Amino acid sequence: MSTAARLFVKCLENEGVEYIFGIPGEENLHVIDALLDSPIRFITVRHEQGAAFMADVYGRLTGRPGVCLATLGPGATNLMTGFADANMDHAPIIAIAGQGSTTRMHKESHQVLDLVRLFEPVSKYSIAILEPENIPEIVRKAFKDIQAEKPGGGFICFPENIAAAPVGEEIRPLRVQSPTPPLPAQVKVEQAARVISAARFPIILAGNGVVRGHAGDALIAFAEKLGIPVATTFMAKGAIPFSHPLSLGAIGLHAHDYVACGFDRADVVISVGFDMVEYHPGLWHPGGDKKIVHIDRTYAEVDAKYILEVGVIGDIAVSLERIAELAVRPGDLVAAGSLRECIVNELRRFADDDSYPLKPQRILHDTRQMMGREDILISDVGAHKIWVARLYSCERPNTCIISNGFAAMGIGVPGALAAKFVYPERKVLTITGDAGFMMNSQEIETALRYNLAMVIMIWNDGEYGLIKWHQERFFSRTGYVEFRNPDFVKYAESFGAKGYRVESAEALIPTIERAFADNTVVIVDVPVDYSENMKLTRKLDRLVCPT
Repeated sequence: MSTAARLFVKCLENEGVEYIFGIPGEENLHVIDALLDSPIRFITVRHEQGAAFMADVYGRLTGRPGVCLATLGPGATNLMTGFADANMDHAPIIAIAGQGSTTRMHKESHQVLDLVRLFEPVSKYSIAILEPENIPEIVRKAFKDIQAEKPGGGFICFPENIAAAPVGEEIRPLRVQSPTPPLPAQVKVEQAARVISAARFPIILAGNGVVRGHAGDALIAFAEKLGIPVATTFMAKGAIPFSHPLSLGAIGLHAHDYVACGFDRADVVISVGFDMVEYHPGLWHPGGDKKIVHIDRTYAEVDAKYILEVGVIGDIAVSLERIAELAVRPGDLVAAGSLRECIVNELRRFADDDSYPLKPQRILHDTRQMMGREDILISDVGAHKIWVARLYSCERPNTCIISNGFAAMGIGVPGALAAKFVYPERKVLTITGDAGFMMNSQEIETALRYNLAMVIMIWNDGEYGLIKWHQERFFSRTGYVEFRNPDFVKYAESFGAKGYRVESAEALIPTIERAFADNTVVIVDVPVDYSENMKLTRKLDRLVCPT
């Protein structure tokens, strides 16, 4: 006789799970013991939030569910932030938590919470295993549901007495089956082609669904055939290379940037794989006067600013190919070139700025020079995220990971670990603020223990910079945002990592070079001049669109 825990692990193996990120606890001991005999690698982390963020980024980079494990009570609740981040950004994730025995779940009991109800609002599927023989169906359903478009989170609660229960050898994992994406309806393809062909100034808004659906090549071919410029959301950076002449870069600021000028002028917006959580249509379609062509695997969300002219539902790549076959090239597309020129010039404007502390624009210009096309940047959340989203250009999908929908601070360091597990041959860099770094900096030890080489660039200003930016913008005064930092170089060295402090603008590139050459965990402490934040706000408030 086997145990329910061993059957559970066999079901995870059956789903192709490579890693489980988590912390052992009393109520998940049977699962931990079963993993000792499994090819699945258990990655012991230092905080459950870090485990969830690692699973989150693993899911986004691979398209396969990232898996995290905790014990009951505080262990499970610590998973919540990273789990909710993955669910809202449509990254497939499975969270598993131990639970007290079913004999005490009906009453007030030590560390027992109703975890299924707790996770339900932030997941696609949340369930407790109450009978061992149901394990194959529960695991299969969880993995199937969370990988369906749009992906998200699945939570499985595993009471300790059920995990220890005997199970007959005849109960086995179920065969893995995945549905084929539906093909678009021809009548909708024809309708979309007519709307696009009649457009005066169409623009494409490419969202994360393009990346999830591996439809980047089809998007580029579609844009090239019809000559239509493409803007991406933050999460779809690289879906079209920034170097492509039809690329307008990323849109997503709550401000009127150059790329927004293209949406001002557009009469037709071709929304491809767009998740509304990425950038609310009220920000790029405030007047509600444009025709929207919705191309996606799933139906459009209901929103007063997102009323469709036509929706094409089905495999995104196939939909783009079939529409392109029927549509004719719209006439007036001249303004796209001048708009792109303004955007490219903006990226280059601070390349030679030698001021210190460093301006965000100079940091990102130099960082981009040091990262290859396939190398991965993980952005934490804070003022730096706005600059990364605006100025860090990408040539390939999933080479700049930004927490967008949930926008959770603390993702940077654990996210970089996950990226290095997935792509050990690539350079991995996280850009984080000093506040976000300290939220999960303990995972430096995890990275060192597993011999992962990555660079952590800290934008150091001693404040909650994004909140200060908003305070300055709306109230013209600030408060309660200051704090003190440790010596980050010594902090790195205390773990056995390396640390460097950048002392001048011209020292940044050599320091990044040295950090990657060290082939270990390296902190690069970069003092940043965030006075540029309000300068950017004032500039965008006065921005005049090119004609």
